[in-house]
Amino acid sequence: MSVTDPAVELHSVTKLFGHQKAVDSVDLVVPKGSIYGFIGPNGSGKTTTMRMILRIYKPDAGTVEVLGSHNHDLVDSRVGYLPEERGLYRRMTVRRILRFFGRLKGVRHPDAIIDQFLEKFGAKDWANKRIDQLSKGMAQKIQFIVAVIASPELVILDEPFSGLDPVNMEMLRDAVLEIRANGGTVIFSTHDMDMAERMCDRVFMIYQGRKVLDGTMDSIQNGYGVNSLRVRMSDPSQLPDRIPGVSEIRHRGRFTELFLEAEEARPGVLRTLSEAGDVEHFETVRPSLHDIFIRIAKVD
Repeated sequence: MSVTDPAVELHSVTKLFGHQKAVDSVDLVVPKGSIYGFIGPNGSGKTTTMRMILRIYKPDAGTVEVLGSHNHDLVDSRVGYLPEERGLYRRMTVRRILRFFGRLKGVRHPDAIIDQFLEKFGAKDWANKRIDQLSKGMAQKIQFIVAVIASPELVILDEPFSGLDPVNMEMLRDAVLEIRANGGTVIFSTHDMDMAERMCDRVFMIYQGRKVLDGTMDSIQNGYGVNSLRVRMSDPSQLPDRIPGVSEIRHRGRFTELFLEAEEARPGVLRTLSEAGDVEHFETVRPSLHDIFIRIAKVD
């Protein structure tokens, strides 16, 4: 994956709404063929950034380049978009609406492609049902098909997993991974930190309009050091109530997670546990994306 061939580039991009900076001097490079996760609290600037990439908004300062183009007036059929606010015509049938959007995106004979997608998403029996007859999960899958029906080079998904049950979530996850496997680029925003950690090649976090994280999971986690230890004693009652160097103890089923005051406390914690009883399991745990997100968002 080379950043010398980017799908999207943002250079010092700023967007104002009145006197409020929704996005403040953001630089970003999204490599082609990658899955790039956008995370951040509500109102942090994620959707605004995506809408500038989509040319829905123009930046007040800086430049946005998409698939090699600086044209701020138009996004072509090479870009697919699934908005957070779903927007299907509720009284149209599934097949009619997919035909409509397929032809709008330049797919001249969309029926064969529609059948393939409906089969893949377990929606074949719903082809002639109206949108207002679909469950939320089914409607969301149809909205996703709308976004990708023209095989776009870049797909932008705003909260694609919101409200899905685990089965549909995994189905959509596999579809996103398939886009990357076929050479496409995916940008998606999510509040599901576990999904972002599992799927993304790189993660971008925006907070109060400014970029605060941008990199691979390894580079992000390495920057935050060792966060905790996962331990198990042969006799759970042997675990001390207080352990020097540990700020918090959380019991998680068969294991206990010990949050360290500092990475250097690890040898001392092991020594304390060994003196207290038989240690069956002792594992260093790097901070999860969820933990890092919370740590940044709690800082004013």
